[in-house]
Amino acid sequence: MTVTDADTRDRTFFGQPRALAHLFGVELWERFSFYGMQGILLIYLYYTAAQGGLGIDQDTATSIVGAYGGSVFLATVVGAWLADRLFGPERVLFGSAILVMIGHIALAVLPGVTGVATGLIFVALGSGGVKATATTLVGALYAPGDERRDAGFSLFYLGINLGALVGPLLTGLLQQEAGFHWGFGLAAVGMALGLAQYAYGRKVLTNDVANPLPPARRPLVIAIAAAGIVAVAVLAFAGLIPAARLSTIVVVLSIVAAVAYFAVILSSHRIDATERRRVLAFIPMFIVSAVFWSLYQQQFTVVTVYSDQRLDRNLFGWEMPVSWVQSINPVFIIILSGVFTVLWTRLGRRQPSTPIKFGLGTALMGVAFLLFLPLAGGGPNSAPLLGLAGILFVFTVAELLLSPVGLSVTTKLAPEAFRTQMVALFFLSVALGTAMSGTLANYYSEDHEVPYFGVLGAVAIAAGLIMVALTRPLRRLMGGVN
Repeated sequence: MTVTDADTRDRTFFGQPRALAHLFGVELWERFSFYGMQGILLIYLYYTAAQGGLGIDQDTATSIVGAYGGSVFLATVVGAWLADRLFGPERVLFGSAILVMIGHIALAVLPGVTGVATGLIFVALGSGGVKATATTLVGALYAPGDERRDAGFSLFYLGINLGALVGPLLTGLLQQEAGFHWGFGLAAVGMALGLAQYAYGRKVLTNDVANPLPPARRPLVIAIAAAGIVAVAVLAFAGLIPAARLSTIVVVLSIVAAVAYFAVILSSHRIDATERRRVLAFIPMFIVSAVFWSLYQQQFTVVTVYSDQRLDRNLFGWEMPVSWVQSINPVFIIILSGVFTVLWTRLGRRQPSTPIKFGLGTALMGVAFLLFLPLAGGGPNSAPLLGLAGILFVFTVAELLLSPVGLSVTTKLAPEAFRTQMVALFFLSVALGTAMSGTLANYYSEDHEVPYFGVLGAVAIAAGLIMVALTRPLRRLMGGVN
């Protein structure tokens, strides 16, 4: 997968390949719509009808949000497979963006549970396809050994967080002033803008299919896919997929999918011994990543409930929308991503290895959870906004140590025949962690904040330190990849 000749001129995008601008743009608008919608989704589910919501039990609502978030990343497996075996990453990216827009439209115009179910399914499938393929296309812009790679991914990450910043601000304000469906409608408009921008610039990217599926096997694949869809539909209509257990179901599916994917890649005759060792090196990073995301993604479950029920959101006599809290993290990322970009660029080959970055990021995420402890035990509106902002600052530093670095190392460790699907494996760790954030949220309550934040923080710190201790053997397996 390469960039066409039109993009090989001297023009650059902040010192990066010019084609990064088009991927930066579509990801920005997709994240605007995604986080804008997610910023108001949980409260829409558990707010009463009088407040404009659906009145669903809070534990069930957090399970739905965790399952939805996990399904987005689980869907990267589908998008990656379609990209590597059938259509190529560029076409899958374009089609997935269309699905995202349709999903937001469904949330905006369809009433009640019907709109939620229809909209979340389309957004999950579409966002999964966008995430897997956009990351692969960014990785393909850089030759092996290009020291700009981590900096380029940090810049790409900036685009993600510009969208994540503005989305909750605008949808949350519109939801508070006009209603939830207007907020969902704005998310649809944002995705439409991103789709139009990408349709204009996509011609500079080529569309290689890494490992084409033989035509004779396509009927079997179609039959398996159809059988899976029918099975899920039957289970749903039979009431065997309870909403309160959705996040746990996605946890199990994520584990099964990850084990199967690792087995398929490691047993493939299309990878050599060096590539196989690199995939083995990725397994501990996968596990630590899942631990990290199980805490970090609680921004959309526990932290949202915390912001609604415990946080003093009064700003000079005006109560800011709950969703605005979710824009605090992107503000810090926008500020700090440039710092990290310069830091990794300046350090070059002297920068910490990926296992160390993963370990430090996960341990720091545990520290962030421990910082909730001094605020524990208060009543409604007792937690100061500045206190939560400080905790989310630590969230941000931890994220920048792991997330863009994880995307980058995945493209470097990926076997040639499994480029996009290896990226999907990284997102499977996010799927597992995100779904876990919904399951863990069922154990949170104002009365049990000390054990909740204390235990989870300690587990994350321990996982991070173990990762650091494994640095030397993992670097040997990584075969020269830093």
